[in-house]
Amino acid sequence: MFAEPLFRKPTHFLFFTGKGGVGKTSLSCAVALGLADAGKRVLLVSTDPASNLDEMLGATLSDQPTAIPGAAGLFAMNIDPDKAAEAYRARVIDQLGPDVGEDEKATVREQLSGACTIEIAAFDEFVGLLAGDAPEYDHIIFDTAPTGHTLRLLSLPRAWTGFLHGNDRGASCLGPHSGLKMQETRFRAALDALADPERSSIVLVTRADRGAVREASRTSDELRALGLANQRLVVNGVFHASGQGDPVANGLARDHAAVLAQLPPNLAALPRSEVPLRSFDMVGLPALRALFRADEMTKDMAALPPDIDEPGLAAMVDDLARAGRGLVMVMGKGGVGKTTVAAAIAVGLVKRGHQVHLTTTDPAAHVALVMDGNLSGLTVDRIDPIAETTRYVEKIMATKGRDLDEADRALMLEDLASPCTEEVAVFHAFSRIVAEARSAFVVVDTAPTGHTLLLLDATGAYHRQMTQDMGAIQGRIVTPLMRLQDPDYTRVVLVALPEITPVSEAASLQEDLRRAKIEPWAWVVNRAMSKTGTTDRLLRKRIVSEAAQITRIRSGLAERLYVLPFCPEPPVGVDRLSDLTRE
Repeated sequence: MFAEPLFRKPTHFLFFTGKGGVGKTSLSCAVALGLADAGKRVLLVSTDPASNLDEMLGATLSDQPTAIPGAAGLFAMNIDPDKAAEAYRARVIDQLGPDVGEDEKATVREQLSGACTIEIAAFDEFVGLLAGDAPEYDHIIFDTAPTGHTLRLLSLPRAWTGFLHGNDRGASCLGPHSGLKMQETRFRAALDALADPERSSIVLVTRADRGAVREASRTSDELRALGLANQRLVVNGVFHASGQGDPVANGLARDHAAVLAQLPPNLAALPRSEVPLRSFDMVGLPALRALFRADEMTKDMAALPPDIDEPGLAAMVDDLARAGRGLVMVMGKGGVGKTTVAAAIAVGLVKRGHQVHLTTTDPAAHVALVMDGNLSGLTVDRIDPIAETTRYVEKIMATKGRDLDEADRALMLEDLASPCTEEVAVFHAFSRIVAEARSAFVVVDTAPTGHTLLLLDATGAYHRQMTQDMGAIQGRIVTPLMRLQDPDYTRVVLVALPEITPVSEAASLQEDLRRAKIEPWAWVVNRAMSKTGTTDRLLRKRIVSEAAQITRIRSGLAERLYVLPFCPEPPVGVDRLSDLTRE
């Protein structure tokens, strides 16, 4: 029987959110499966552009609810951004009426071709479920994208409702006003549903990790600012050592206990559940059903595989340093340690005598927290969406708006108040950073996979527009996409944990990059337990699983593979990061 205290009296809508890699998908799948096993009719929806519900549930999903074999009453779907965008464009164009010519329709299609439209269209699907488009389900569970992306999603109802209030023209970047104006009632209904504690619960998922807890605390405050106080906390993967003689296990258990004892006041005040660390990967219905049960799979000591002999980060930084300059983009699923790897690369390059700019495109940026100090030769900053939007609006008003009268300037400012403007501003900032690598090292800690792919979509759209506009003289321009496609200019490093799902997601990201003609340079497997010498039963079981994944990467996924061992305490600060790449 489904006895997890997390949802003995669940609300109709359940939103799982948190830092990448904390286990939102595992928990949302396990809760959905448990409710279905208890006789409820449940719809599980992923709003993550890099969803892996298919692998978790062992089913092929689409943008329509699909019954999950072996789980009566459970249905799941992925909100497909591209299909949603195409359907959204069709609805807008249909509203133009029969008197509109093909030229105007073509103009509208062009206006609706950017990454912003993809986001709004996916959001429209999300709003529909909140507004009552699926009344046949007892519960609708949302497995969301990592925090930064989700906070933007949850803020969109308010942003668009405010923007549309009294605005009969609508956002110029989205075509005619009818494309959004027709949604205003649904947006308001979505806001009401989100804020109603009788209908919705916001589930903050974290691990017993200081960085994840900091982000959960910040997310809790930001959600409250949006009027979403109906929150609860789940701490996933809490480790308890099985004996007293293993320093690795004891150190990990002490660290987890200390994090839980020092939760920030806003999190400590929330209703809380703790889910133990398990020895098995959370893939497939049996594993998901076992998540909330006692782990019976760790009684016997596991026979350990041969030692892993791949080089570490020091060798990787040596290889990168030989180029003398260039763009290093660190990519991967949320929570795999991209920020740690990016910061370690940057510190290692500085220690080898290079000037380095370390930055991030992640809306939930925490590079500065990992660095925790200064280093001569290293510049650390982030692409701040708010600051970049302000800069972009000021630039547009000073150029395109310079010769307009006051009435037209007011209309231009009204258009620029659109939430789409932020996407454009962030892309322009990213383009500036890409160009810097012509003369120095630039290391970019990217946002989790889905958000990064949207940024790359914008980069590709800009490239297509530029080459189309330049016509016969396009050979004179170099777009940001062309720089990303140049292996002598850009080196993409994919980071994964030695687990089934992160490796599968990194492989999927690699294929997406290859379709954009961007070839990953290397893979990094982070937090490998193999070299720790642990005797803890549960951790030894995990070593057996991770060895299988490292073998999988070796066997054709990665041209270069580097391994970063598990650290009982997170490597925070310049000195600790320097140790990871010491020559």
